[in-house]
Amino acid sequence: MLFDRVLRPALYRLSGNDPETVHERTVRALRRVSALPPVLAALRRVYAVDAPVTAFGVRFPSPVGLAAGMDKDGLALQAWPALGFGFVEVGTVTRLAQPGNPRPRLFTLPDTDAVINRMGFNNAGADVLAHRLAAGGKPPVPLGISIGKSKNAPLEDAVADYRHSLRALHPYADYVAINVSSPNTPGLRSLQDRKALDELVAALRATTIDLAGGAAPIPLLVKVAPDLTDEALGELLQVCADNGVAGVIAGNTTLSRDGLVASEAHVAEESGGLSGRPLTRRAREVVRFVHDQTGGAMPVIGVGGILNADDAHRMLDAGATLIQLYTGFALHGPGVVRRINKALSVGGRPSVEN
Repeated sequence: MLFDRVLRPALYRLSGNDPETVHERTVRALRRVSALPPVLAALRRVYAVDAPVTAFGVRFPSPVGLAAGMDKDGLALQAWPALGFGFVEVGTVTRLAQPGNPRPRLFTLPDTDAVINRMGFNNAGADVLAHRLAAGGKPPVPLGISIGKSKNAPLEDAVADYRHSLRALHPYADYVAINVSSPNTPGLRSLQDRKALDELVAALRATTIDLAGGAAPIPLLVKVAPDLTDEALGELLQVCADNGVAGVIAGNTTLSRDGLVASEAHVAEESGGLSGRPLTRRAREVVRFVHDQTGGAMPVIGVGGILNADDAHRMLDAGATLIQLYTGFALHGPGVVRRINKALSVGGRPSVEN
């Protein structure tokens, strides 16, 4: 309540009511916190819990992770675990550094409990992230790295583009997410089509096996769009199964504008992906579909519309092994992470009617 009523309004006033400026200042502040061990220790005493989960061979100290998009370039890696996150996914990063789409490109809808973004994979590039990880080290929790296609790379060069990022970042990742579902890079979602996805995933899987040098290859996960039909999702899951994909992240932002409250309906005109409360039910449906179609054999990271502990319980009950937060954290602060972690560590995973 303190964050919603006092801290968030103050942050927006100080940032000229620009959500992206709020985001940037938050990450910069957490970057400074990352260099202060006493502060990190104090935060851990407040936020961290021990609720371990193992998925695709990786042990997570809690099932609540930070979704890609919040810390694209891995600037605050020590701070996120201190705020209670059991794993951190950085990115989406691309082979080529790119500025992303023109500003403004991030819009908060507090009445709807939602965000619209058309960031366009703004990041410093895979090689810069690799250098930062080599110099500064990984966080004390599992690190996922989301990779995507550079905007200037033609679709016919997508495999080589992704492979470069995978090779650069492979030494530092506990898993790699293949992002083929952002709506903000032209043509990217066409890589979810069966033939294109099969070619891409097969090439990246072969690369992980080669890089492993006889050891177990790093887990590859595919991040899917919530806008896919059941038939398209079924084909995608078959490609994943055929190519040894370790799991699915379900899902990304949606192009739908259903669920906006009347006072914010005008924002529907803004292009980009919608996240937050309007996505809650659909994200859960996609997780349940993946779980049921694979008989629970393929781990699912559920992301989308998780804004409180009840949402987290329902997502896990739908079949998610892990969950990720983005909009919930952006709109409601670290308290939402603490409340979800506390509820999960105390209450476990009760069956919740969906």
